[in-house]
Amino acid sequence: MQSNGHPSDLWDFGDPAGSEQRFRDAAAAAEGSPQAVWLTQVARALGLQERYDDAHDVLDDLVPGDSPEVEARLLLERGRVYRSSGDPDHARRFFAEAVEVARQAGLEELEVDALHMVALVVPTEEQLDAQLVALAAAEAATDPRARRWRASLLNNIGMVHSDAGRWADALDNFEQALAAREETDGTPTELGVARWMIAWALRNLGRTDEALVMQRALKADLASRGEEDPYVDEELALLEG
Repeated sequence: MQSNGHPSDLWDFGDPAGSEQRFRDAAAAAEGSPQAVWLTQVARALGLQERYDDAHDVLDDLVPGDSPEVEARLLLERGRVYRSSGDPDHARRFFAEAVEVARQAGLEELEVDALHMVALVVPTEEQLDAQLVALAAAEAATDPRARRWRASLLNNIGMVHSDAGRWADALDNFEQALAAREETDGTPTELGVARWMIAWALRNLGRTDEALVMQRALKADLASRGEEDPYVDEELALLEG
């Protein structure tokens, strides 16, 4: 990375307004390309708050200069704003450009991120192939941050299969996603979501006893942390009803 620090260190996707302020503070303490990187994340945080015009304004003021990282992030975040505001076709062009810029510069994490976004905006019939392209890039990467994308991509591939009613294939990918999370020391929340996806697939395959055991274990884990999850409760209601 050309910037000082990494954006993921400041992100809390559950609190985009708080994240925005942290990125603004980081940008105020930086200059040049590092400052521009932080400001791309300000734009992303604004987009998550549905402040799309403000997000575009921030990006409009940024100039990539001679930094491929800034150029790739500009394209990536511009695409995200368009997608979030309901224009996936426009977003796709920016994501595709971000892939090329990142690939040519050897920025593996940004390349995989952009490929993952491409897969979210292509037509339904292209989604599986696009997800597999992103997964292949993540698996071939040497950058640990790029390789961490494997879990999310495997989960997304599982979702494509589940949407098509291919529950056995979905289960296989959800199980691989959990293994990938465990390999990269996923957070308790990340691991819990991965386990929930497996249990969800098991229920849809008619393997309700196994699903019930997993959902009860998830409920117990949440209780041990003083947390609740309505999705776990919903599955338990279905399984115990």
